[in-house]
Amino acid sequence: MRATYRPEVLGDLGGFGGLFALQAGKYKEPVLVSGTDGVGTKLKIAFLLGKHDTVGQDAVAMCVNDILVQGAEPLFFLDYLAVGKGVANACKESGCALIGGETAEMAGFYPDGEYDIAGFSVGVVEKSKVITSARVREGDVLLGLPSTGVHSNGFSLVRKIVFERQGMKGDEYIEALGKTIGEELLTPTRLYPKVCLPLIEKFDLHGMVHVTGGGFYDNIPRALPDDLAVEIDADAWEMPTIFRLLQEWGNVDWQEMYRTFNMGIGMILIVSPEEAEKVKVHLKGAGETVYSIGRVVRGSHDVTIKGGVFDGE
Repeated sequence: MRATYRPEVLGDLGGFGGLFALQAGKYKEPVLVSGTDGVGTKLKIAFLLGKHDTVGQDAVAMCVNDILVQGAEPLFFLDYLAVGKGVANACKESGCALIGGETAEMAGFYPDGEYDIAGFSVGVVEKSKVITSARVREGDVLLGLPSTGVHSNGFSLVRKIVFERQGMKGDEYIEALGKTIGEELLTPTRLYPKVCLPLIEKFDLHGMVHVTGGGFYDNIPRALPDDLAVEIDADAWEMPTIFRLLQEWGNVDWQEMYRTFNMGIGMILIVSPEEAEKVKVHLKGAGETVYSIGRVVRGSHDVTIKGGVFDGE
């Protein structure tokens, strides 16, 4: 925990509450942004494989990525039932301090060998830079940042497909993936603060979308005004193999795939056409991969996906 501390952290371990002092004079009108989330049924795969060192990052990522999309820099994080290394490392990479947490013992509540983990993150953004749907304009460009895989959503369906329908145990080596199915599914959720915070500072981002549960169809409208919609070009990026395998193994409708999973795009930036190329140049200069995946159009607050598997439908 101490390795994650920022200068603003007061006191040390052992208090009943974590103390964090905002830097005086750094903000004119600081707005605190908070978010909480858990890892969900992805934990079932961790239990099955006896591998618990990745789900801590999932808990952190699901929280800090959510507050990031409103322009907030993650300041501190609290975890509920710590799994040590994964949480602390993810906090350090995100730049937020792990200043406390809670480990609860509930006898008879969980089966032997099982647990739950959740987290709570607080960030800060200057009031004038809060990212809301009011900024989005017709003609804006959507830039997509790659995910690291399935992340932490859709695992009830994943488990049904992989372990029930396919009868896998988790240690099967999948040639197309170059790893076992268990290793693929337990790949932790990507942390986006380090790559996105400089963009928030340097450019006029009109919107951001963390592609979590609900996929493209449910998450993108959360960043749009009621009179605008989005068209997505599914040919703009290469879909990771794991999603093609899940669709094939489970015979899942492609529209449902895009409603359940991130399909290889974990974070979306909405920017003006004039800013889009500058943002892409910045990201590529930082060694990041970025795709132009769509545009904002006049419409009814919905998402249309064209190209790829949707051609001809």
